[in-house]
Amino acid sequence: MNMKTLLYSALFIIIKSATGQKSPNAPLDCPSLEKGDIYTQSEFLSRLANECRYDRLLLPTYKTGEVVYVHASAYVYFIQPAEAHDLNFKLHFLLQLRWTDARLAYSLYSPERQKIIGESDLRQRIWVPHLYMSNEQSSSLMGTDSKDVLISIAPDGEVLFSRRMQAVLYCWMNLQKFPFDDQRCSMNLESWKYNASILRLMWEKDNPVRLSSELHLTEYSLLDYWTNESVVRGDIVNMRQGGGRSGNYSALKFTFKLGREVGYYLMDYFIPSMMIVAMSWVTFWLQADASAPRITLGTSTMLSFITLASSQAKTLPKVSYIKASEIWFLGCIGFIFSALVEFAFVNTIWRRKKVVSLKKVNSKYILKSTLTPRLARKELQKEMQSSPQLSKSRSCSSLHQDASSDPNGPGYNNYLTVHSFPSALNLPTITTQSYDDLTGGRGRPGSEGSDEPKHTWTQMTPQEIATWIDKRSRVLFPLLFILFNIIYWTFVYCL
Repeated sequence: MNMKTLLYSALFIIIKSATGQKSPNAPLDCPSLEKGDIYTQSEFLSRLANECRYDRLLLPTYKTGEVVYVHASAYVYFIQPAEAHDLNFKLHFLLQLRWTDARLAYSLYSPERQKIIGESDLRQRIWVPHLYMSNEQSSSLMGTDSKDVLISIAPDGEVLFSRRMQAVLYCWMNLQKFPFDDQRCSMNLESWKYNASILRLMWEKDNPVRLSSELHLTEYSLLDYWTNESVVRGDIVNMRQGGGRSGNYSALKFTFKLGREVGYYLMDYFIPSMMIVAMSWVTFWLQADASAPRITLGTSTMLSFITLASSQAKTLPKVSYIKASEIWFLGCIGFIFSALVEFAFVNTIWRRKKVVSLKKVNSKYILKSTLTPRLARKELQKEMQSSPQLSKSRSCSSLHQDASSDPNGPGYNNYLTVHSFPSALNLPTITTQSYDDLTGGRGRPGSEGSDEPKHTWTQMTPQEIATWIDKRSRVLFPLLFILFNIIYWTFVYCL
């Protein structure tokens, strides 16, 4: 080292000594707290929370090892449940945390000072519990900005931390009874760094959660709310707490029950769908051969209802279970589709040409006359194909005379009976028996000793049958729809 370097080093030491600067390794001198009332709040706080006597990274009870009790309370300004497919809600509230830090007690040093109040600058100087919301989507809890932050320190060292927050929290909804559902959503506060053996979270005993008098909900109504305290298990596998450390961590939960307002859905979905279903019944007043207007009306009501239902279903998540709104959708679609099927049925009957003879004019014989004959023939063919012996001995009444040509009226016909003889002869014998022989002389009009009631046969044209079915549908469909409504609304409100 040359002479010039030595001179510069000596000059630097002299200047440093003259200015009063100390080396980094020199011990810190703690400023005195005596006569604290003569200092301003900032000056006194800088002395009280000086690094020489206060470490903000350590708990208030790090020397004694006692549990730090943090009391919490909340004041809710605003609750906004989001759309059902988002499965979350927005919450505006004021969170207050209260604990005691004996290191900040200043009653002996500044007896005239009532309270120390600060914002984010004070928060940077003292220890604050590290909490988080386990079901948060986004929030500003314990942020570093100075907006809406207030901290006060009492003379005995009691710290009150207050902050207004806006948080979006997840709410796992059950939509089986949508839109007649009740949802339970919660705000979960948990300790992030310290386990329950060191830090314990507790709700305030008096009014832990208060609601603003101006709190109003649109889609929901607030039915009830409650609070509870619990302990959650943290482990390395799920890394629930910071660093994935295992142990029990203290937690707080604020739960509120929301009931969905159904007025919107009644006016925009249920009542319009009822009107659309009723519109599909107009086809019953149109003639059965009016294919164009009846098909147009049926398909238009079907498409209108599907459009109405799809617009409301877009706001719901795609879940695996069936919802109450989907049951209503299937029921209304079934009634509209049944009206189309009824038109196809009566239109097919209308185009028939043969007159139908009926024993009585009621639903049993009319439907039997339109459906049974063809089905009976098919069953007979199947039986004859499966059993050849049965086809030889079956009696058939194929000689059916028209009522206009038989002077004795319908029903008095001759019957052919085929008798099976032994296979050696191999020739069947056909005999003719009259109706009187078969019935023992009973049933002829005016015959004596008749003990069976007389039956009067009626003839109906296919057009009359189609009109008869349309008239009955005008009453049957509304009655069935009313029954469906009774069952549906009993289910959604009573179960």
